[in-house]
Amino acid sequence: MLTFIVPGLFWPQQALIDLTRDLPLPALTTLLGRGRLQRRGASSLHECIAAETGLPYPLPAAALRRPTHSGFALGSEICLDPVHLRFEERTLVLDDPQHLQLDASESHALTVSLASTFAGLGELIEHTPGCWNLRLTSPAPAFIALPEASARAVEPLPLDAIYAPWRRALNEAQMVLHGHPVNQAREAARRPVINSLWPWGGGVLPPASSRHAVLWSNDPLRDSIARHCGMASAVLPPSLTTNINQPTLVTLDTLALALRSGDGLSWREHITALETDWFAPALAALKSGRLDGLCLIATGTPEHLELRVHKRDLWKFWRPPLPITALTS
Repeated sequence: MLTFIVPGLFWPQQALIDLTRDLPLPALTTLLGRGRLQRRGASSLHECIAAETGLPYPLPAAALRRPTHSGFALGSEICLDPVHLRFEERTLVLDDPQHLQLDASESHALTVSLASTFAGLGELIEHTPGCWNLRLTSPAPAFIALPEASARAVEPLPLDAIYAPWRRALNEAQMVLHGHPVNQAREAARRPVINSLWPWGGGVLPPASSRHAVLWSNDPLRDSIARHCGMASAVLPPSLTTNINQPTLVTLDTLALALRSGDGLSWREHITALETDWFAPALAALKSGRLDGLCLIATGTPEHLELRVHKRDLWKFWRPPLPITALTS
């Protein structure tokens, strides 16, 4: 069995009609026509990953990416990652954190400079460049997950008293970052500067096991999720070129950023690539019997769609291909 999680597949109906009017997607439309479709409530990429792996949601990212769980109380850390906020039409937008590409020396210099700023909340720990945790001295409130906030307008923190020390620390951190030598060098090299930090991903990490044996993904939490759930993991390959002989979970997230930013041309390029590199090979594997079944989960709001196709469903020749525009009606 092969499972695709595909965020960003569906736009509002009229936009999707305009974007796909002259866009042939024979494999995807064949799969949609032959498979069994279910509509469920709104969901995100991480929410679907959690459901497929038996993890809680929101994902306790800080605990997941900690190299070892011994010696510290469960739920005692939160992610505190460097980010770039940019102005866009009178609002602040959170840039994709992967665009920062912090190196080890930059990351270390910034954590050293920022450690005292957050000393009242906890100890700042650098796991890898750009992936920092705060070992908490007291419980933290809830924050929006970084992957779900990416490429969206930034909302101010709530005015509740529990957020007050976090507002102060983050404001002070922004002042430390402004004019920091690391940022001066990045600005001179025309690279995005680090102008804020993003707290997220707290919570307890219970035992979990997945019905999938393998995880292919470019998600930064990929290896941590796989290790905790007893799965093998690998960077997403360029295309589906190997036989699937174990239950495999694949996240195909190239459409999501284009949808969030409203970039229709980029979305068309990416869905054409998904058709060629993933949907067509999956359909061919079903037809040949090399694959028993396919599940395609299209995340989104106000609902997400789950398509299940078994190899025997391809014999239902009386069911014509279904355009993706039909799914938004």
